[in-house]
Formats: sequence, C-alpha cells, structure tokens
Amino acid sequence: MSDFVPAPTMSAAKQALDRLRANMRRTIKGKDEVIEHTLVCLLSRGHLLIEDLPGVGKTTLAYSLARSLDCPFARIQFTSDLLPSDVTGVSIYDETTKEFVFKKGPVFASVVLADEINRATPKTQSALLEVMDRGKVTVDGETHPVGPPFMVFATQNPVDYEGTFPLPESQMDRFLMRIHMGYPRAGDELEILRAAATNYDAISLDPVITRSEITTLQQTAAAVFVEDSVLAYILAIVGATRTEAEFKAGVSVRGGLALKQAAQARALAEGRDFVIPDDVTDLVTPVFSHRLSFAHAVSDALEERRAVAAVLKRIVEALPAPQ
Repeated sequence: MSDFVPAPTMSAAKQALDRLRANMRRTIKGKDEVIEHTLVCLLSRGHLLIEDLPGVGKTTLAYSLARSLDCPFARIQFTSDLLPSDVTGVSIYDETTKEFVFKKGPVFASVVLADEINRATPKTQSALLEVMDRGKVTVDGETHPVGPPFMVFATQNPVDYEGTFPLPESQMDRFLMRIHMGYPRAGDELEILRAAATNYDAISLDPVITRSEITTLQQTAAAVFVEDSVLAYILAIVGATRTEAEFKAGVSVRGGLALKQAAQARALAEGRDFVIPDDVTDLVTPVFSHRLSFAHAVSDALEERRAVAAVLKRIVEALPAPQ
C-alpha cells in the first residue's frame, strides 16, 4: 500500500512533466522537440530509435532521463560479436545449491541504451524483441519480468556505414518513434562547451519524479479520451499509407495503435485529458516513418527517410482533419 500513488489531476500531471522537462533541459540544450518526443515515448510505454551521427548527445539524452526518474540505467554497446545472452542474461549452475541460477543481463534496467544497435547481428538484435514487446525475458523456458517503467533507447548509425546490419521490419515496428537529434545551434553548443561535464556519467542531475509516479502517469495517458472522429482520422491516415503506390507496404495495425497511444501521451504532456487532431498530425512522421519503405530502390538511407517524410506530409495535407 505504501507504493500507491493516486491518479493525478491534469494540472498535477503537467506540473510533474514540466519538472521533468526542465531537468532534462539542463543537459540537453536547445532540443525541446527531442525532449517532447522522449516524454511521449515514456508516457506511451514505448521505445525510441535515434538515428544520427555519433557525438550529438544520444547517450546523454537517455542518461538524463534515467537520472531524472531515479531509475537504473544500462548501456549496451552493440558489436558484431555480442551474443543474445550478453543482453538478456544467462543461467549459471550453482555448485552449492546444485541448481541453475539466472544471472540477469543489462536489459534488466529501467532505461536501457542499445548503442549502435545495427552493428550487432540480426540474432542479437532479436534478443530485444520479447522484452520490448512484453516487458519480460524468457531464458531456458523461464520468464523473468523486467518491471516498470521500462524504456529502450536505441541508437543507429546510417545503414550505409560500413559494418552495419539493417534492422528487420519486425524489430523496427517495436519502436514507437524514430527521431534524429542533429547538431545544436551555435549558442546552445557554446553552452555545452562551457559545461564542466565531458562524459555522460559525469552529469549531475537530481531525480524530480519517482518510478511509481511515472507508472501512474503512464496509466493516466492510456486513459486520455480519444473521440471517434479522431480515431477515424488516424485510421484514414493509416489506410492512405496502405494504398500509396510509393510504399512497398502500408502501416501495420500495431503502427496505428502506436499513433493513437502517442497522441494520448502528447495530450497529457500538454495538460489535456482529450486528444485533438494536432496531436495526431504532429506525430505522424516520427511514429510512421521507420515503418515504411519505398517499393522502388532509393539511392541511400538518408534520401529514403526524407522521401518517406515528404509522402507522409502529402498524405496528411490531403486528408481533412476532424473539427
């Protein structure tokens, strides 16, 4: 009973999320949209794929969230020789008890950074599928829950870099959103240069929200009201991707649910208990872009991402939003 946290009012929820925003802005300079997308993923119980060049603050973003939530953080460096057991854990025979004991892997943290995930082999990449989808790990027939909250940040180099393995569609579909951070503006980069911390683990941030509070906020986000006309609008966008001749295949049912959940989370982050069309349209590209690919060959991955975003923009502009 001591862990019970009553459901917050909309104003109380927004205050808690404002504290979280302000805390993360202390280390993530000039990237408010990135922070907003991170909060949407967190509230939706989703996972975030960040595709960008090295050294733009991807690890700092994940670590700053973990510190702000007072949650355990784990960083897994994905390489070509990484094994699935290095991620999930392994059963070890105990000579004393004459039994196998499960030794938990680094995935048993609340915030997990899968760094350069596309440098690992597809077999190791797939070790994350169950835990990202169901919040549990099965090893040697035994299931081990990771416990809430749980969020995976995965970083990915552009797929045309040497030594990378493109993530399969089933893995990509497990990420709620794919974003990029980009270089900071000159003024923000000057602040970064002035800061004393040079490594992410040297960052000093005090927790501003408890694990039980964020679990309650996630439950509140899931209960945000979505009117039928907005649901029909989401379905129309999903349907348009399935009939778009440019795309090899449209957005899956999971993708449509992801957009709904993300829109609910964005509404809560804005202090509302209902979804508006802007919540949907602002999230179409980060939620759908990594779930789509072109039917014809494209010169490189960066060009395909831009082209997919352009087609999604055209689809949204062609569909009337509900009043």
